[in-house]
Amino acid sequence: MAGAAAWSLAVLGFLTAYPETILSAASFFVLFYFVYLRRSHLPVNWPLVGMFPTVLIHFHHLHDFVAGILAQSGSTTSLYAPGMSLLLTCDPDNVYHILTTNFDNYPKGEEFYEVFDIFGNSLFGVDGDSWKFQRKIANTYIGDRSFRAFVVGTTREKAEKGLLPLLLHKCEAAGESADLQDLFTRLAFDVTCRMVFGDDPGSLSIDLPEMPFSTAFDDAWEALLLRHVVPKFAWKMMRWLDVGMERKMTRAREVIDGTVYQRIKKKREERAKIENDYQNTAAAAAAPVAPKDLLMSYIDKVIENNFAFGDKPDKFLRDTVVFLMVAGRDAFSISLSWLFWLLSKNREAEAKILEELALHRSSENTSASFGADELNKMLYLHGAVCEALRLFPPVPFEEKNAVAADVLPSGAKVEAGRKILLCVYAMGRSESIWGKDYMEFKPERWITEDGTRLKQVPAYKFMAFNSGPRLCPGREIGLMQVKTVAAAVLWNFEMEVLEEPVPKNAGMLRMKNGMMVNIRRRKTGSFYN
Repeated sequence: MAGAAAWSLAVLGFLTAYPETILSAASFFVLFYFVYLRRSHLPVNWPLVGMFPTVLIHFHHLHDFVAGILAQSGSTTSLYAPGMSLLLTCDPDNVYHILTTNFDNYPKGEEFYEVFDIFGNSLFGVDGDSWKFQRKIANTYIGDRSFRAFVVGTTREKAEKGLLPLLLHKCEAAGESADLQDLFTRLAFDVTCRMVFGDDPGSLSIDLPEMPFSTAFDDAWEALLLRHVVPKFAWKMMRWLDVGMERKMTRAREVIDGTVYQRIKKKREERAKIENDYQNTAAAAAAPVAPKDLLMSYIDKVIENNFAFGDKPDKFLRDTVVFLMVAGRDAFSISLSWLFWLLSKNREAEAKILEELALHRSSENTSASFGADELNKMLYLHGAVCEALRLFPPVPFEEKNAVAADVLPSGAKVEAGRKILLCVYAMGRSESIWGKDYMEFKPERWITEDGTRLKQVPAYKFMAFNSGPRLCPGREIGLMQVKTVAAAVLWNFEMEVLEEPVPKNAGMLRMKNGMMVNIRRRKTGSFYN
């Protein structure tokens, strides 16, 4: 009681001793709400706190909020907060200038590396010679025809033998719905593990086992977005105190690092055994060590170019594996999830895809899925995938940092050291790029008027796979993976979405609460009785 009385007296004393302070604070908040309610939602740059209060209010729909203010401000604007100064743009001319014309002036930068520290020195976050060296390696492996065939073949096999039987099981379990985003994530995780590690973790099993390694990436992406919208000192303090999202990030990193380093150790041992076996055969001198997966390939590259990795080759391997897991798992599953949501709202488009599937399905094809030769003829399906990527790009923004002062084509001045966010999500919702029907799902916009071929849209307008020298080397593989799974699922099953999904506030554009669906078999499919 005495403590409560003392606290009350202290508060009363503060109120009577500093009336001007209290009045100023009250006036500030009254003025804030008055302005906020009476004008557009362009953020107000307040003294001391900048635009942070407005961002905080709109944080629950941050991507749409940013798209809205860019639409009102002419595609380029600034965002200020304590210790933070961002230039936001979705102007294609600015994007082309930053990512292509003046590429060297806009690296990721040290601050990017600090925020995305979980990726280490991987291709995702490095600049200069290190980026060029790693890009060359990646192009060697990902550009190889046999590797592409392996990834697409693995995807088809996993869809046919893993995903489709699981969807059939859900059909036969009366009244049982399924989280389609979760199933697509599990599919992508299994395929990516096959690609990177050479084995299948079986996350698409009927019992849907927990996968801490996969879940850790989702937790990390949540924390990464928060690091972009709060001042640096705030998230660093949270990390030091081990609280909030930074606690989540720390736990996620422990799981990721533990798993990846264990895998590297195991793969090195496997490689040593293969070498030893070869040395005990007559053909030892001429027999090369044939890599079976990307991790083994990168271990060979590290041994071949050990000088390039200093005294921490396993750290390089760890960083590369994390990047490959994200590149293979996240964009793939996110694209599929939003595609099926959009098709559930546009049944006419879905019907056109089904007609196309029937038209180009080979008479010799007796499987439940489609091959690459069949899929390459399907223009409307390709357009539907591109529309999903336009409206819901897996990576909603791209971050750059200006080395020297510059002036963008829009006229915006960029000071040296200024951080820039290229807002990919907002670009897909730009009337100046896509026309008045920019919010409509129209696969036709990707097909020529005569319906015979695909339209070529410049990457600086359609940024789903980045643009310029950093254009994603795996874009063709990624598109084919999405089409492979989408065709197999659409041919065999119909989805009824139970609740409208919303984007999750994270560095990757996942659905906040998944996407619950009821599943029914199609008469056209291989599972209809």
